[in-house]
Amino acid sequence: MQKKETNILVVDDEPDVLELIVFHLKKEQFQVTLADTGDKALAITRVQLPDLIILDLMLPGINGLEICKLLKQDPKASDIPILMLTARAAEEDRIRGLELGAHDYVTKPFSPRELVLRVRNLLLLKENKRDSIKIIEIGPFYLDTANYRATVNGDNIIITSTEFKLLCLLTSRAGEVQTRETLLRDVWGYQPTIDTRTVDTTIQRLRSKVGNASKHIETVRGIGYRYTESLS
Repeated sequence: MQKKETNILVVDDEPDVLELIVFHLKKEQFQVTLADTGDKALAITRVQLPDLIILDLMLPGINGLEICKLLKQDPKASDIPILMLTARAAEEDRIRGLELGAHDYVTKPFSPRELVLRVRNLLLLKENKRDSIKIIEIGPFYLDTANYRATVNGDNIIITSTEFKLLCLLTSRAGEVQTRETLLRDVWGYQPTIDTRTVDTTIQRLRSKVGNASKHIETVRGIGYRYTESLS
């Protein structure tokens, strides 16, 4: 059973949805904090640093995508798992949210049981990360996983938390081909159900930010990607 002190922030402006989520999360012994606007969600997160955020994308004022972007740029909040709530037809919003660093999504109307299971899976992934490598130093890259800091040939680079996680995974598994499905699961923390464009788009952005070091990120046609040390 989940520990009482695990706190989940639920962000949605629909009272019925909030009531449903709160009921099922509290039934599973989670503590729950509520926010019905983006501004409130940001303020609460910066003070409380919840263990996980359930975030509706369609909010008044600042929307869920912008909230996700801002949180992933905040070093103190960037590691908080985000579970998106989206409309069934909003595929582009889901893809954009995953690219910005959200970890998983549930479409409305949703099964409360599925929601709870996805929450548990994300919390488990977060817990397991505490045992991961703290420093990765390979080729031109120096990655400080505890502080989300990356350098290329000694120069700091600015990348999103998702791009950082992707780079960490590729470098920590240097020489091993990673399928797009594996990257979706291990970086975004969910089982892929639609397509793999999210991976390709994020790889493209990452390559553009690391300059000449992008040559170490090799495309394996029809399969996925791998980090290559030797370029001979």
